[in-house]
Amino acid sequence: MNKDKSSSTRNQILHMLKIKGSMTVGDMAQELGITEMAVRRHLNTLERDNLIESRLLRQAMGRPTNVYSLSEEADNMFPKNYQDLALEFLNDIKELQGAGMVEALFKLRQQRQENLYRDIVPSDSDFEKKLEALAKMQDEKGYMVELKKDEKTGKYIFVESNCPISSVAKEYTYACNCEKMLFENVLNAEVKQEECIATGGDNCVYIISKKEDKAES
Repeated sequence: MNKDKSSSTRNQILHMLKIKGSMTVGDMAQELGITEMAVRRHLNTLERDNLIESRLLRQAMGRPTNVYSLSEEADNMFPKNYQDLALEFLNDIKELQGAGMVEALFKLRQQRQENLYRDIVPSDSDFEKKLEALAKMQDEKGYMVELKKDEKTGKYIFVESNCPISSVAKEYTYACNCEKMLFENVLNAEVKQEECIATGGDNCVYIISKKEDKAES
């Protein structure tokens, strides 16, 4: 019960900082109707979790005081409509310049990702290291990747449990096609997509094998 109450108070603090902006301990205590000591205890936890930031505010009268605000990490916890905005822009581009222009934009995005991958992965890396680097890159972009190997076939199962651009991908399958081509190009591999979140699957699942394995399969 106490843990739930503490968590609720911390959520109140985050919500309050989002609405009101930077606040002092005294301001928060007054707003919440609790002691400054209790507020500081919650702030210590939030600061430890990198959800708030503090800075020293010098005043015309009296001693300097700390003011607290949300960190970028905490701000990202609040709802965002980036996908809806991106989808609106893509629909506008399609209406103004045609579907070919939208496809060209996805191709440009794919090329940027390929360049990024090649910047961080040595060209002489073995196939499994290249796969692991790709999995890490996608995971850092929010795809929640799990990489497994089928020991019987020697092929790799690349599973993405989240699609950060699912709303866009459902409308424009270019996004999924470009991701598959990205995998093929950076790995120099045969890639088969068996499941896709954008078309109703629980995950995006790719079966990946080195090109020289094709004749053996």
